[in-house]
Amino acid sequence: MKKTIIQERSGGDRKPVGVEVIGLSKSFGSQSVLREINLSIHPGEIFVIMGPSGSGKSVLLRQMAGLDLPSAGSIQIDGHDPANPDTRDRFALALVFQAGALFNSLSVYDNLALYPLEHRLCPKNEIRERVLRALKILSLENAAKKFPSELSGGMKKRVAIARALVMEPQLLLYDEPTSELDPVMSATITEIIATLKNEFKVTSVVVSHDRDLALTIADRVAILMRGKLLFVGTPAELRKATDPAITDFLNPQIDLKKPRYLQLEAS
Repeated sequence: MKKTIIQERSGGDRKPVGVEVIGLSKSFGSQSVLREINLSIHPGEIFVIMGPSGSGKSVLLRQMAGLDLPSAGSIQIDGHDPANPDTRDRFALALVFQAGALFNSLSVYDNLALYPLEHRLCPKNEIRERVLRALKILSLENAAKKFPSELSGGMKKRVAIARALVMEPQLLLYDEPTSELDPVMSATITEIIATLKNEFKVTSVVVSHDRDLALTIADRVAILMRGKLLFVGTPAELRKATDPAITDFLNPQIDLKKPRYLQLEAS
């Protein structure tokens, strides 16, 4: 990361936005996924949402992005509904998908330029400047002409983040940004998220299983289990948590005499 490059991007009058989740519940048919979630995400912070698989983390993130509607309750971004098209015009939001969601038939450059070109977000010369700037910030200049099939997993993650930066977001949502990466690349992506938060005017919400990411760079962490919010607090407060469900999630003990899968089958 080159600080001077990032400082060029961070100008302007855009401010990070806050997110309010108010009594939010979400069901799919008879299956209840989220149950009366209430939380506040402060402008400019890194807020990490953790929990076991199937706890509703990614569903909550999609609600924040306005991709799904709640069954009850609401989400507000600086007082506005993210599902309302006017809100998306008012605030710049970007979502970094877990699998990257890159178009295999397009080069890296064209992946970054596609959305702003199709939606005419700004003149073509400005889109080019944004794309080149994002590639430079993520050290991807040499990959601009490559296709996703030619990239490593870590490079695909960086391209997905670069594509989000082209939107110059005020709210940046990450869905499992370190999944399927080796420890070194996971640390690299973690550093990128922290650097972008510190140098850009952006609020970052990160869904992750990555304990090291949460405890290292989060301003606050939320723990979701079975669709319910069990904890919200700083990493220091999380380390002191005594709830057995939380401590077992963060520091699971391997017991070969009483393996977990047998307990899951019995439940």
